[in-house]
Amino acid sequence: MKFTKMHGLGNDYIYVDCFQETVADPEKAAKFLSDRHFGVGSDGLVLIKPSKQADFEMAMYNADGSRGEMCGNAIRCVAKYVYDHNMTDKTSISIETLAGIKYADLHITGGKVASVRVNMGQPELIPQKIPVVYEMPQAEGVQQALSKVVDCPITVGGTQYRMTCVSMGNPHCVVYVDDVDSLELAKLGTQFERHACFPNRVNTEFVRVLDKNTVQMRVWERGSGETLACGTGACAVTVASILNGYTNRLVTVKLLGGDLVIEWDEQTGIVYMTGSAEHVFDGEIAL
Repeated sequence: MKFTKMHGLGNDYIYVDCFQETVADPEKAAKFLSDRHFGVGSDGLVLIKPSKQADFEMAMYNADGSRGEMCGNAIRCVAKYVYDHNMTDKTSISIETLAGIKYADLHITGGKVASVRVNMGQPELIPQKIPVVYEMPQAEGVQQALSKVVDCPITVGGTQYRMTCVSMGNPHCVVYVDDVDSLELAKLGTQFERHACFPNRVNTEFVRVLDKNTVQMRVWERGSGETLACGTGACAVTVASILNGYTNRLVTVKLLGGDLVIEWDEQTGIVYMTGSAEHVFDGEIAL
């Protein structure tokens, strides 16, 4: 099977052109290919497929083989892949995902895609649709929990945190901390991911607000562990930061792998993500 390794700010996936290749068992393939010792090494597997509803379909699988609804860094790489491989000559394309159809505008430099701006859609804040199962303690007031989970207490590993929950097609729990660098994320991320509040598990972003236009973030991704970047997570963090009154509507999110620029448009409610996409290498492997 031929494949291409690509990354968005260090969030790396193995990409397979399913116009040309067939992956019979993508869950098994994702686990094998993602292994950084015995496989190729990645945060997961992305299949680029034909779509009846959009220009292309993106089917993404986490490193543990579980299917993911959406990945912001991966969708930018899909956009770069299809343009750079002459599968389209359009600079505005639609991509089908489990989280719906997303729209990408491609910025071209020297005949190749340098960066991509993606319409990520409107955030989902209704708890049942994220999903998050949460009842506000009486002292905090039950009314807020019925409509959205913003700045609500959650106890994890014996410590109380404040969380804001957002879905960007996949579930996110945003937690604000004073220092993101010293967190024991392998332990804490797992505890959040499998907390009883999150029936489908959850991606957790730990965030430090730097100023009204900038935040720093580390992320624990459901099914993959800590990654260098998470596009949907950066979008969720921006939405959460605005809801909490921490930032303006245009935010630079600083991740371990680099920066993403996120805008939550006040008029339409749509979240836009702009960032790079990089080709690493091509290869061929027997599955």
